[in-house]
Amino acid sequence: MADKMNVKSEASSSSSTIDNGKDRSVIDDYGHLKSSCGYCKSRSNTSIAHGLWAHSLTVHDYQALLDRGWRRSGCILYKPEMEKTCCPSYTIRLKASDFVPSKEQVRVAKRMQRFLDGSLNIKNSDEQKDIMVDNPNRLQSNRIDQMIDYLADQINSSVLTCIEQGELPSEIQFPKASVRSVAPNKRKLQAEEAQDLVYTCNISFQIAAALRRQAQKNAGAGKDSSLVAEMLSKHLNKSASALSLSVKACNGHVNFYCAETQDVTVGKHVVSKGSSLKIPEKFQVKRQNLEIRLERSTFDREEYELYRKYQIKVHNDTPDHVTESSYTEFLIDSPLIFVQPNGDGTVPSCGFGSFHQQYLVNGKLVAVALQEINWVKESQRQCPSLQYYYLGYYIHSCNKMRYKAAYRPSELLCPLRYEWVPFDIAKRLLDRKSYVVLSDFSILQNELSLLPNASEDQIEEEEEDYESNDVRVDEDEEMFEDSDDDDDDDDDDDDDDDDDDDDDDDDESVGAETASLIPAKMRKDASNIVIGLRGKQLKYKDIRQAFGPNEQLECRLDKYLTAVGTDLSERVIYSID
Repeated sequence: MADKMNVKSEASSSSSTIDNGKDRSVIDDYGHLKSSCGYCKSRSNTSIAHGLWAHSLTVHDYQALLDRGWRRSGCILYKPEMEKTCCPSYTIRLKASDFVPSKEQVRVAKRMQRFLDGSLNIKNSDEQKDIMVDNPNRLQSNRIDQMIDYLADQINSSVLTCIEQGELPSEIQFPKASVRSVAPNKRKLQAEEAQDLVYTCNISFQIAAALRRQAQKNAGAGKDSSLVAEMLSKHLNKSASALSLSVKACNGHVNFYCAETQDVTVGKHVVSKGSSLKIPEKFQVKRQNLEIRLERSTFDREEYELYRKYQIKVHNDTPDHVTESSYTEFLIDSPLIFVQPNGDGTVPSCGFGSFHQQYLVNGKLVAVALQEINWVKESQRQCPSLQYYYLGYYIHSCNKMRYKAAYRPSELLCPLRYEWVPFDIAKRLLDRKSYVVLSDFSILQNELSLLPNASEDQIEEEEEDYESNDVRVDEDEEMFEDSDDDDDDDDDDDDDDDDDDDDDDDDESVGAETASLIPAKMRKDASNIVIGLRGKQLKYKDIRQAFGPNEQLECRLDKYLTAVGTDLSERVIYSID
């Protein structure tokens, strides 16, 4: 016993002891985690990830983790084990200064601006009469825009109703409706009752196309655009009647007709004389005051109530699952160590840490986190190192997560070499296979582009024959043959299949056995991993020298080193208390 105490004293006083753990990242290693998947709705534990609990985390270390495929939920850090999990999740980012909004994003932004400046659904006040004297077309044009936006909202609501009633599948991310006014000279092309057709929408064709794509995957039957249009029209009758309009499905289009037939054309818009195309009173608003605030991550009662409504309405969560504690654990708790602004251009004026961007209209909180890309662009003037906006995970196999690709130009992180690959390149691969080593294709494309006589046909042929290297390798990309025929994947030490949930009771003992079978030259060097033990921070090599090797711990450290990389493992404190 005296000898052991003496050895412990020697280890504690080693020259490699880390003296101060203040303002350093400290984590607990959860290791291999399995759970049900919220994306593919699997009932078994098919979602597989490596998990950490962060007691504290520097923003520098968190950035390094993001660039290795990690994400954060409260104090929990997680990284999907891409070659095993059911829905591979690729980190997606875009350079804020290069962001180009889509037509739909521009339309929404303009609509929001009209809402704020009072030109959206306004009353015909004396002030507006003055506008009509100065520019008689302006008010009529605004009224048409208002009607188009309102009808688009009603159609989108009808799509949601169809989903709720089981008429449309919930797992598909359907497009948003786009309504347009119909000029008199084009009406006969779309309907027999052309004389009073004023608005039309072709969303039924887009929905039918999405249903066909799903049917091809599942060997099922899709729906014809005409049937979709009839289904939507049925749900739109009430809202159309409130506007003195009638709605009918015609050749796959959703058409809106006006009771009056004498038309006046204003520019490209069509207005019916004498018709009561009035917007409902509840949508008539005055100029609004928008305030955007950036607040430190703390519990806010109003924000919690908004989050609760969102989870229940959009995600169909039951009220008893949306509690103050779940909200706090998910969105408030944060291990990030706050960094004060220093005025030298390396830190933004708000500092670095965890924040919520709040949107208030007339003093009432209406949204959280909408214009973050714009915030990055503006903050870059003060802090040039802020260049990228991270959108979380992109999951190509989940239709509901594909909306993130609309923020362009974006990049996906290669899950093997941690290189950023343009989305347009990555998409061509992900259309064929859910898990792909994205940088393999990028390298192949670069090599082909250097060939003097490489034609487009040759490049296309190489793409068709492409098979990615799904074997995980070390950071130096050295690969070894395993004489014992063990799995080549360094993350696969527990030797479990996705479906073998019953074999997951004793991961540590399985891991220890596997670690002992790995040849020495294939085992990662865990010597410099910083271990937190009883208030001390030591290098693992000193603990091993003092107490001898620990097979179970070395197996865990091997997986941990693979997940976070060498540099982070030598900075972050790995707590084993």
